Amino acid sequence: MGFTVAIVGRPNVGKSTLFNRLVGKRLAIVDDTPGVTRDRREGEGRVGDLTFTVIDTAGLEEADDNTLESRMQAQTERAVLDADVALLLIDARSGLTPIDEHFAAWLRGKPTSVILVANKCEGSAGEAGLYEAYRLGLGDPVAISAEHGEGLADLYAALQPYAGAATQGSGETPLPAEDDDDAWKTLPLQIAVVGRPNVGKSTLINQLVGEERLLTGPEAGITRDAITVSWTHKGREFRLVDTAGLRRKARVTERLEGLSTADTLRAIRFAHVAVLLLDAQNGLERQDLNIARLVVDEGRALVLVANKWDSVAEPQKALADIRHRVEESLPQAKGVTVVSCSALTRRGLDRVMDAVLGAYEVWNRRVSTGRLNRWLQAATEAHPPPAVAGRRLRIRYITQAKTRPPTFVAFVSRPKELPEAYVRYLVNGLRDAFNLPGVPVRMLLRGGDNPFVEE
Repeated sequence: MGFTVAIVGRPNVGKSTLFNRLVGKRLAIVDDTPGVTRDRREGEGRVGDLTFTVIDTAGLEEADDNTLESRMQAQTERAVLDADVALLLIDARSGLTPIDEHFAAWLRGKPTSVILVANKCEGSAGEAGLYEAYRLGLGDPVAISAEHGEGLADLYAALQPYAGAATQGSGETPLPAEDDDDAWKTLPLQIAVVGRPNVGKSTLINQLVGEERLLTGPEAGITRDAITVSWTHKGREFRLVDTAGLRRKARVTERLEGLSTADTLRAIRFAHVAVLLLDAQNGLERQDLNIARLVVDEGRALVLVANKWDSVAEPQKALADIRHRVEESLPQAKGVTVVSCSALTRRGLDRVMDAVLGAYEVWNRRVSTGRLNRWLQAATEAHPPPAVAGRRLRIRYITQAKTRPPTFVAFVSRPKELPEAYVRYLVNGLRDAFNLPGVPVRMLLRGGDNPFVEE
């Protein structure tokens, strides 16, 4: 990955737009509302043949101690110290402001190199602000338009000196291809931590990685972007994705919250395992079940974690109640693991990781065709398929088409006429016979004879 670049500046100068431009995807939420970005977000940036880690940060503002804004600024300062070079972004159309000047002086006191970047320089409206930028004493400003992709050649030239030393001796080992049957054992495991607002998702990730990587606090809805944190645990690579809290759709009225919700759904779609965090004080609520169904519908492995367990008066009863309600209300992921923890005190974190690794193994489990067809014969003898219009349906063959999640194909004489209840019987039988708890099991029906029998 070479070197690290942090994008800093006051609110609403286009930092997230530039971040998205450099990574080539709309990863960061962009909106006209000041202060949208709160946590620092990392991605793989590219300009020409340069590749680097790029960090999007919260807008720099003066802030009192012990406020959300001061915690945001501490995250930005940490990003600057971790970076090889900081891009100080200004809005050329608005011209220099006292805040720009204040934070230029702030950056000069840091050991990190600084490149001054004047954004929104498309057309002639930004010319005055571009020349005004020389007052900051940070050398020649690089004129760009992050939204339109202009000026990236000049940015390339400014970044190139930082790439030379970083590219020597990187010696990265290529990851195996995902379609390799055993690749899942070595590929980074992506975990999305999801749940309602203020259940402790950011705190859980901070405690796992052992640092204040994500903003936390008593305020609800601090997290807006889905933030990925890389972490190595017992020699295994993980990508932990912190997400915005999901409220009921009827309560989501603001555009910004709608963008955050879409970002969370995208994080679920690309996760391997989703950890659904509950507030143990409130038990399992309807919205928790709605989120769990979203995870299962996307085909992800699921683990339920009851957080704030140290505040529960009757822990055994509370855990039994959660497990009972899950079994009743979530048949799509029968046998899902439910564990308890206290993220704040670190109690139970090992149980959480054991449950995640167990769910991931089940999600990747493959069953041989021979075992499947021996099971099918026993299952159909014990409970034969029904007769339709006087003719009994026949299930001739079954095979596993894919993993992630386990997906099976059954060849049926008349697939459209096999009742849904009988398909559920087969799915539950597969789950019990081959130990597939807590993951969605998919059954596809195909017509015709066994395609693997030679004529």
